[in-house]
Amino acid sequence: MLDIRIIQKTLRVPETAAPEGDGRAVARQLDAALLNAGFKASGELLDHLSRLDAGVVMDTGVRVLAAVREIVGDHLQHNVYFRDFPANVPDTVEFWVRCLREAIVRSGGPGDEAHGDAVLRAVLSTGQVNLLALPSYGRYQHTYAELLAAHDELIPSVKDRLTVIHLGRPLSEEIRHLYLSLAGSPAPLGDADLALLGELATECVDGEQPATIPSRENRAVINRARLLADRLLLVDTVTDVLRLACALSDGDVSLTTPTRFRSFPRARRRTLLTALDAVVCDAPAKAADAARHREMWKRLGERLHPHEYPHLPHALDVFAVAHGDKTVRSLAARVELAFSGGQVSDAVSLLATAPGMLFRSLDRVLRAATPDEVDRTLGAAREVIGRVSGRVILGVREHLADRTTPDAWRIFVNREARAWARVDDRPPLAEPVVRRLTEILDAELARRLPSWDRVVVDPAVLDLTVPLTGRTAPNGFGVVPRGSVVPVDGEALRFFVYWRQAHESTDFDLSVLLLDDEFVPTGHVSWTNLQAYGGVHSGDITDAETGASEFIDLDLGRVRARYVLPQVHVYSGEGFGKVAESFFGFMLRGPDQAGRPFEPRTVRMKSDLRGSGRVALPAVFARDDDGRWSAHWMHLYLRGTDWANRVETNRVSTTLLARGVLERRYLPMSYLVDLLAAKAGATTPYEAGMELDGPVAFIGLERPEGLPAGSEVYALDRLNELIPE
Repeated sequence: MLDIRIIQKTLRVPETAAPEGDGRAVARQLDAALLNAGFKASGELLDHLSRLDAGVVMDTGVRVLAAVREIVGDHLQHNVYFRDFPANVPDTVEFWVRCLREAIVRSGGPGDEAHGDAVLRAVLSTGQVNLLALPSYGRYQHTYAELLAAHDELIPSVKDRLTVIHLGRPLSEEIRHLYLSLAGSPAPLGDADLALLGELATECVDGEQPATIPSRENRAVINRARLLADRLLLVDTVTDVLRLACALSDGDVSLTTPTRFRSFPRARRRTLLTALDAVVCDAPAKAADAARHREMWKRLGERLHPHEYPHLPHALDVFAVAHGDKTVRSLAARVELAFSGGQVSDAVSLLATAPGMLFRSLDRVLRAATPDEVDRTLGAAREVIGRVSGRVILGVREHLADRTTPDAWRIFVNREARAWARVDDRPPLAEPVVRRLTEILDAELARRLPSWDRVVVDPAVLDLTVPLTGRTAPNGFGVVPRGSVVPVDGEALRFFVYWRQAHESTDFDLSVLLLDDEFVPTGHVSWTNLQAYGGVHSGDITDAETGASEFIDLDLGRVRARYVLPQVHVYSGEGFGKVAESFFGFMLRGPDQAGRPFEPRTVRMKSDLRGSGRVALPAVFARDDDGRWSAHWMHLYLRGTDWANRVETNRVSTTLLARGVLERRYLPMSYLVDLLAAKAGATTPYEAGMELDGPVAFIGLERPEGLPAGSEVYALDRLNELIPE
């Protein structure tokens, strides 16, 4: 239901138009239930619910509680192998021997124990023991109810998370505002947000539309809704039509993975081909884009039957280019010819006709340019920057931070968040050139940013990175952009992973790799090392037909490593993108807090695991010289192997990626805040409980209570809207 999705996305409960009544008692009960999950209803929300009929409040409360429990992972039963975890977890070898003994030894009369020990020694001497085949290994030995009975109630702490749920607008207005926000996002959306946008686009097809739709993926799902409703399509490139065909086939609109096109009805084929014909008719050179996705166009042609529409000759040209029967040289091809001939000035002249392409190519141009050509390039950049998107400008600004003194390793991340590293062998850019280009970028960004009278900023947001893309960001709770830094304020750090297989037996493994100051591995905690280095593993679960959870507890006071790198491995079975459900997260607890292994009040982050690799690297945790810990978000995946991925076998690759993320200088939100402050005159740091005497622009992780009416709020779900157009 859309109201639940809106609550999860915005942490706002749509205002309910219902008969008045006395819902105070039910509203208080809802607030108490929310507290158990780490949430709290705002005063405004409680006041609204208290004035409604009690039955309506009850129905609303059920939906609200279900929504917030799901976003932190509390909608599931999290059992563990060792019932008393983190207490009474045995030594690893002792545990394995116990599992073998249970499988081999049969109790009975006198002498059986000695006989069993002899048999056990004989089996161990062969070196051929399959732990996964042992009856008691990897399978829960107790029920969830027995687990609960073995644990005391969680002792409350002032450091427990408390997230406020606010009152929103009426549902129709919440739908409209969220649609406009997602559709007009300057940064590409992740899969979950893209799916939500598709639902909202259907609801809003005849309503207000965003002034611009910068992301082509967004445009594809919106066009799908418009085509199904017989509305005018929004296409201006041939690739827009290809993406729309993918959307109609429930395929990948990013064109990263092949789509199996459906058979389209004749009317739909005619609509797609007519749109394609119109694009090429207005600009014949655009047909060249078909060469970038030749195979997809060929397969689409088999479904559209373009030969049946001879009155659409320009559409036929697109398929002719895809089949190689017609050559249309693209701008990119002409630029490559100029570079290959050493004609940097000619390349710049060509690129200036496509300003976005020029800015994405600036590093390459400046590396190849003579001093005179550098001046020409910077002059061209200054002339066309007004036609370049703010997201691209910010991307170049971030890129330049590492180009005068390049890192030893470059990190590459594809659209599926799969990452790899290679040596950075590019020559650095001259510092004066970088400084001149930076001044051009800063001036243009400052010009485009809004001018507010008063800006209030939560300091916690300053170390987040500017969200230039959401494409690889997972869905979840407390998820921040890659490279963001968040303080870890707690004594006990608990990682968790949950997965539920779809069709075949699947074994995920949660592990932690410990690294020293030089990123050299010093140890690990995993199913092969249950207790070590201040960490405790909850036990290996090897099948998840009804769902499975694994945890690792770290006593941060005892951890001597400089860096802690949690990992989730697909040991066997279905990958992250194929299981029915999977997610990773972490909790923070005080030293005296007991409770169940999974306590939603202590959850600080929970993110879905849906990448295409077989090894997930959600974050790396770092300790500074003063002993303070912080989380640095990665959201990366490694390809891994088809079977038996383990922390011991991928130390080199995971360490390189962690080092690359930690050493790279991402563009922080403090950069945008400084530009905004320069226009506003000043910014005010937010402090809990502070009183404000008029509307403000608030920037922070969460919307605080008590903001004056008319305030503009940019919380975590809207930070991307600060990126100027």
